[in-house]
Amino acid sequence: MNSETTHQAIERAAAAADHASAQAIGAAQRGVTAIRDTSQHMVDRAHRASESTATYIRHEPVKSMLMAAAAGAMLMALVSLVTRQRD
Repeated sequence: MNSETTHQAIERAAAAADHASAQAIGAAQRGVTAIRDTSQHMVDRAHRASESTATYIRHEPVKSMLMAAAAGAMLMALVSLVTRQRD
């Protein structure tokens, strides 16, 4: 293989590496953008859920307390059941 052919092969390999690098950078940037968008969407949904919950509690305080007590009782029963099975 002469030096001209070797030089051309090196140039082609460098061009292919540059192309692959550009594609990888583009994919990474698209991934970061998608994660950022999804993260913001999740934050917005959590904020709306929090506001909705606070509004419900303000309008239905007794019902909210009863629901919280029932959920706590079910959770304690579940924990008690799981810890008994281990013994």
